[in-house]
Amino acid sequence: MPGFCDLATVDLYQGLLAGDETPPGLADGSAELRRVAFSSAVSDGPLTGGGTAVAVGAVHHFPFNSPHADALRTGRPGSIPGEEGGLVQSTLAIPMVAHDTVVGLAQFSRTKGSEPFGDRDRDLAVELAARAAVCIDNARLYRREHERALMLQRSLLPPGDPVASGLDIACRYLPGSVASGRPSEVGGDWFDVIELPGHRTALVVGDVMGRGLRAAVAMGELRTAVRTLALLDLEPAEVLSALDEIARGLGAPGGVQQATRAARRPREADLSEVYLATCVYAVYDSVTRRCTFANAGHLPPVLVEPGEPALMLDVPPGMPLGVGGEPFEEVEVELPEGALLALYTDGLVESRDHPLDEGLQAFVGALTDPASPLEDVCDHVLNTLDTHHGEDDIALLMARVQGLPADSVGDWTLPREPRSVGRAREYARGQLLSWDMEPLVDTTELLVSELVTNALRYGEGEIRLRLLLDRTLVCEVWDSGLVQPRRRRARDTDEGGRGLQLVGLLSAAWGSRRTPRGKTVWFELPLPDGETGLADPAEALLSLF
Repeated sequence: MPGFCDLATVDLYQGLLAGDETPPGLADGSAELRRVAFSSAVSDGPLTGGGTAVAVGAVHHFPFNSPHADALRTGRPGSIPGEEGGLVQSTLAIPMVAHDTVVGLAQFSRTKGSEPFGDRDRDLAVELAARAAVCIDNARLYRREHERALMLQRSLLPPGDPVASGLDIACRYLPGSVASGRPSEVGGDWFDVIELPGHRTALVVGDVMGRGLRAAVAMGELRTAVRTLALLDLEPAEVLSALDEIARGLGAPGGVQQATRAARRPREADLSEVYLATCVYAVYDSVTRRCTFANAGHLPPVLVEPGEPALMLDVPPGMPLGVGGEPFEEVEVELPEGALLALYTDGLVESRDHPLDEGLQAFVGALTDPASPLEDVCDHVLNTLDTHHGEDDIALLMARVQGLPADSVGDWTLPREPRSVGRAREYARGQLLSWDMEPLVDTTELLVSELVTNALRYGEGEIRLRLLLDRTLVCEVWDSGLVQPRRRRARDTDEGGRGLQLVGLLSAAWGSRRTPRGKTVWFELPLPDGETGLADPAEALLSLF
């Protein structure tokens, strides 16, 4: 327009614009279309085939027996003569076809007095429509990939507000916007809050380098791996080392071994298949209020202690996940009551227009009122740093320390002698009665007896018993032995071997973990609230035979 024709319109299938998975294709031609473009060099002449004008953005359809519907139905261009006494001399109805799929219809019209369309004009119109159709189809495919990646990413983030023992938690996730002047694309940012045994919590924030569905899928794999490794109760540095191995194997069909071989042959390695990610992994113990950090190339956590200015913790950054060959260091920090801990991704503090140091200082400076409700603190940070982001995804995880009160912890050391089993029962009964948890006494006594007996038989050194009361009741039995307990199915004629079966039947969860000087075996019971019924110890015992 106006070098080729006097009037032109473009109509696209409404289903395609509405986000349908598959465009209508070679339908009967009467499906709904939306007028997405109109231009005229002479006047606003009607180009509907029905004599009425269609505004841009309006939804309409062509009659089944019209030449427009025939062009859509057959996928072949058609020539439509002008109406008697009308402005238009002739019209070319060109279906827009991409990959054998009709996505819409382009019309080119010349008014009376202009040169009529010839064969070369017809071929040019077909080429114009074909090029436009390919661009539109590419946009449809990009949108579908973007929506799938965004759906995948959001489905892998923690639903709702995470809950953890001894922590008040608030989080924000914002996908990259179009503030940078280019279309947004899903990234690989993620965060997670994982409850661990003993009223401990793992806090995770990570960022897969790259954009699009590939980064979202890699993020999903790494997040799943983090949860699996966290449930094994490994130390933070061990978790990152295992994640590093997993990241190195993501881009190689044969896993880590194949990736290692490819790294030794750099000329043959495909850098497009290298997955790199940064991650900070922290484990907080609500009893001791100590938090252990390990970092894999991520930005440092920020800590705000009551009455003190915010500061960035000196956690050695280490190498990003996927590089391989470098160990990770751990840093343990004691967090005072009411302290505020912030973990975040680089989208919050880095942009093309502002250097990273400036963004970090702005973030630290925004944490001026840590005593406010966490939701308000998150909103204040995002509003304050609004000029610093927009090009990348943002993940922000904030936690305020609320340690477990001392009167919610019962801790005893037992000598290595048979009488310790009876003492453990007495300690447990007395502590539960002082907490007004009488409904839990019988079950707890029975399970404590089993764990302490196992520690005497198969463990080493002194035995430590600990009861923790928070949202659930947790019992821990520590000893210096390194052999992990293994649940087995006892035969009917066996006199023993049913202790851990009983623990599994009566508790909501149980397990064991390594400690620097041995192991800890634990079980967890729900608090009596009138809704959660406790298993009857007598029935559980009978069910073993």
